[in-house]
Amino acid sequence: MTALVGYLGIMLAIASAFILALLGLRGLYDPQRVPRRYLDRAVVGVVAGAGLAFFALEVGLLIDDFSVAYIADHSATTTPFVYKLATGWAALEGSIVLWGLVLAGFTLSVHLAYRRSDEPDPLWMGALGVLGLISVFFFGLMATVSNPFQVCVEAATVGCIEASNIPWAASMASLEGPGPNPLLQNHPLMAVHPPLLYVGYVGMSVPFAFAISALLRGESGDNWLRRTRSWTLVAWSFLTAGIVIGGLWSYEVLGWGGYWAWDPVENASFMPWLVATAFIHSAVVQQRRGMLQAWNFVLVIATFALTILGTFLTRSGIIASVHSFTQSPIGPALLWFLTVVLVGSLALFATRIHLVASAPRLNSLASREGAFLFNNLLLTVFAFVVLTGTLYPMFAEAISGTQLGVGRPFFDRLAIPISFALLLAMGLGPITPYRQARASVVWERIRTPLRVALAVGAGAVLLGYRTGYLVAGVMAGTLVISMIVRHLWVTARRASVKQGTPMWRSLGRVMRNDPGFWGGQISHVGVALLAIGIAISANQGVETQVTLEPGQTVEFAGRELTHLGEFARQEPNRTVVGARVEIQEDGRVVSVLEPRLNTYFRSNQPVATPAVDTRLRGDLYLSLTSIGSGRISLDLFWFPFISLIWVGGVVAAAGGLFARVVRKPVRVGAVAREAGEDV
Repeated sequence: MTALVGYLGIMLAIASAFILALLGLRGLYDPQRVPRRYLDRAVVGVVAGAGLAFFALEVGLLIDDFSVAYIADHSATTTPFVYKLATGWAALEGSIVLWGLVLAGFTLSVHLAYRRSDEPDPLWMGALGVLGLISVFFFGLMATVSNPFQVCVEAATVGCIEASNIPWAASMASLEGPGPNPLLQNHPLMAVHPPLLYVGYVGMSVPFAFAISALLRGESGDNWLRRTRSWTLVAWSFLTAGIVIGGLWSYEVLGWGGYWAWDPVENASFMPWLVATAFIHSAVVQQRRGMLQAWNFVLVIATFALTILGTFLTRSGIIASVHSFTQSPIGPALLWFLTVVLVGSLALFATRIHLVASAPRLNSLASREGAFLFNNLLLTVFAFVVLTGTLYPMFAEAISGTQLGVGRPFFDRLAIPISFALLLAMGLGPITPYRQARASVVWERIRTPLRVALAVGAGAVLLGYRTGYLVAGVMAGTLVISMIVRHLWVTARRASVKQGTPMWRSLGRVMRNDPGFWGGQISHVGVALLAIGIAISANQGVETQVTLEPGQTVEFAGRELTHLGEFARQEPNRTVVGARVEIQEDGRVVSVLEPRLNTYFRSNQPVATPAVDTRLRGDLYLSLTSIGSGRISLDLFWFPFISLIWVGGVVAAAGGLFARVVRKPVRVGAVAREAGEDV
């Protein structure tokens, strides 16, 4: 029953998406001939089908319906409730079901926004048609090469041996399943990280759909940008949060003490984030000054294409990664789809470029437009560097058969200088006037923040932090934050004097009067905090390896660590062995940590669960590498102020949501004056 209901949901979604594509593309050229009730029914069909498929899969997981091959191969009766739910997207076929559900949700949101308009709008209809085409592809994957509702026709004691795509085929249910991948049931963040990334990935389909609709119509101007701003900000915010939570998951689960390894699949999420960030900034320039029109089409096409590339890298099995799935026929399908998207979109852009490329000329590089151009150049170069380092080994192996590796040194050597330049552009851009910036005006705005940054840098040196990258990173981050704080303070003080209101009230009012601008500044503060956290923790972190007998004490990072003893316990889905380690500082006990090794049923490879003592000054991180014969071996790490990375990431994502959620007051004329954008 689970397989039949779920597959019917997929077929309903495919049929409805196909109808939506036909109606939307017809409405692109003749909107009067497409009644809204037809669009309503098509969208409802897509949402109902996607919801039914996802619901059937989750119910099947919760009731242990091992007649479904996906459930038999990826779940178990002993899997805890949270991880049973997460199993719905923990493996290849299930992840595509969640993808389809999120895509249906965004399609519904676009349709609901369109229904608020009084007259038929061809741009909206065209966007819905493009979203329908994208939906046809992804639901088509579910119905064919990535079917999550295959019926198990030959079962083993554990798992399924052979499956059939026919949902009404005679089924056999195995007695038990192997459960999810041990790494994917070792921390609850697994239930959070992928959905956040999917919302970010899939959300970029909306600006892409509007861009293609505008190109099909040969429509220039910023109409499509204004209509997609909300979805772009939401997608960017969720993608930011997903990347940061993914880093925290790696830090808390994998036991190696790090949060970013330039893994190909980590890069696959980082590349669209970089290009989407460039798109958000250049969209501001187009809306404000009418510039970069053609460039924005290129950026939004590239962003969507990179989300498909990331999907291909994760789900094709072409790379070896903790994130990737096994080899699957879905890989060639995704590669063909990526090819169609790139060739079709760029060919359409080439035929319409004469209609969308007109724009005012840049008055001066010394202006806010110039700063945005510099910012865009850096972000796209950064994305190209990451793309090259990620794909080069695959191309080299395909051409020569030689396996090559592009490791961390390559990425760090290029990423560090680009990141410093981005911080500089991020600080200078918002305080630089449009059109033409006089040196005296810029110096007046940067003088005090520069003094603060120099003072902080000098303080770091006096405290003994003399690593060049550390001091430079702290100074750059401080400069960005100081310029934003100074700009907000000056603008609010001016409004307070003019209107006779208290300063604290003026601060809130100024931010509400221009949520787009100040949401961006909140995100900049978050990125600056993240940069400071990386600079300090990467350059001041220390690590060592120790072996301890019961009762033995070792000194590390100004603390005394004492091995109190071992423990073992049996949990429903795993066996846990670990050690209790007492942490003393200045002669007093501050915590007792329990690093563990977890061994899951039907898996002989233990998974380390590190123990982390998180405090304001930093993290003491213990990873158990071996235990037995009365002794333990530990990897010890000390990461000062590493929590700034997580805090900064959350603040950056919150800035995007602030720009989306906070509504601008009706008195638009006061906004530019209060934000001080041109003074």
